[in-house]
Amino acid sequence: MSSNLVILTGAGISAESGLGTFRDPDGLWARFDWRELATPEAFAAKPEEVHAFYNARRAGLKTSTPNAAHHALVELEKAWIARGGEFLLVTQNVDDLHDKAGSERLVHMHGELSKMRCEHCGYVHDAFDEITTDLPCLNCRRAGGLRPHIVWFGEMPMEMDLIFDQLGSCDLFVAIGTSGTVYPAAGFSQVAKEAGARCIEINLETTDTSPVFDEVRNGQATQSVPAWVAEMVG
Repeated sequence: MSSNLVILTGAGISAESGLGTFRDPDGLWARFDWRELATPEAFAAKPEEVHAFYNARRAGLKTSTPNAAHHALVELEKAWIARGGEFLLVTQNVDDLHDKAGSERLVHMHGELSKMRCEHCGYVHDAFDEITTDLPCLNCRRAGGLRPHIVWFGEMPMEMDLIFDQLGSCDLFVAIGTSGTVYPAAGFSQVAKEAGARCIEINLETTDTSPVFDEVRNGQATQSVPAWVAEMVG
């Protein structure tokens, strides 16, 4: 095994657990206008509508369970670390399926649907089932400041210093189930490549960034990811 592994996952790894993707023809942003639901401006203008959208999505997490791809990455993490390697799993997904599966060295760069943040004091806490505009913060007790702990359009993704630090020293970079169209994540493969890493893409189909990768594997995540992991831990 290489010493430093960075994995990026996108909506494709959770699709087979029944969670909708965003940019597919039948994805969330084909049915809902992100400008009305996923920007700081939208939340400022219509907080009740934004809360209703995310409350519904949060409710959907309760019936979703990790699939074989999520579990395979947990197996890989344990094996990689046991052999002395560095491991970081970066997900663009705001669901909690990696967490439920048992991933530990995990960064949610686009936030977490299962958490809420107070705009008054910055406190982050497990989210209530239903967040409303009149609920008080559990820390500062002020009402009206709770929002989904989500990175909206126009906001900076989380943990970028850590991510770029790991990309700059990784030996192997693997992108799984991500469209390759959302930046900065779409540029991670190029950063890793320039650092000398071998780059592998595992996706349902080829993407705009596929030419950057040394190896491209196409297929369902629940089949392709466990097969790749089996080769790695073999």
